[in-house]
Amino acid sequence: MTAPTHPPSGPLRIRSASAADNLLLAELGRRTFLETFGPDNTPENMAAYLEASFGLEIQAAELADPATLFLIAEVQAEAVGFARLREGPPAQGSSGLNPMEIVRFYSRQDWIGLGVGPVLMQACLAYARSRGCDVLWLDVWERNTRAQAFYRKWGFEVVGTQAFQLGSELQTDLLMQRPIERK
Repeated sequence: MTAPTHPPSGPLRIRSASAADNLLLAELGRRTFLETFGPDNTPENMAAYLEASFGLEIQAAELADPATLFLIAEVQAEAVGFARLREGPPAQGSSGLNPMEIVRFYSRQDWIGLGVGPVLMQACLAYARSRGCDVLWLDVWERNTRAQAFYRKWGFEVVGTQAFQLGSELQTDLLMQRPIERK
């Protein structure tokens, strides 16, 4: 995947991933994670994390997990972002009787500010609501202030912290959550 000089135009579409998307998600996951966190971390730590998190087999296993749903944001069939949602127990500090986690929420750098995040977040909320979830939670690196501001605009509040291992470095993530209103 190469970055376009100008992002292609057309409607932004969200679709659920299928088992055949493991290569797409491995490549998009690596790209977006590296674009987002590469400048602030060592190449060695980034390489270790990317290898442990975005291999083809890892993506295939995550896609096969019945508690997981991947949403892929596309423009003219080109993937520009994705989210991974997972039902299950919340992290310590989070609450809710039937929570859902946003495990990953990424957009390509050339698409940040062009509407991918809001459309993807609307899809995450709609899916969590359809599953009867009462809380949506996530963790975000304490130094990723841009993402924190985005999540706050969507009603997420900090409810705690947790450790995040990136290669050999132990980092701190903020736990954020928001209630899911019934419609």
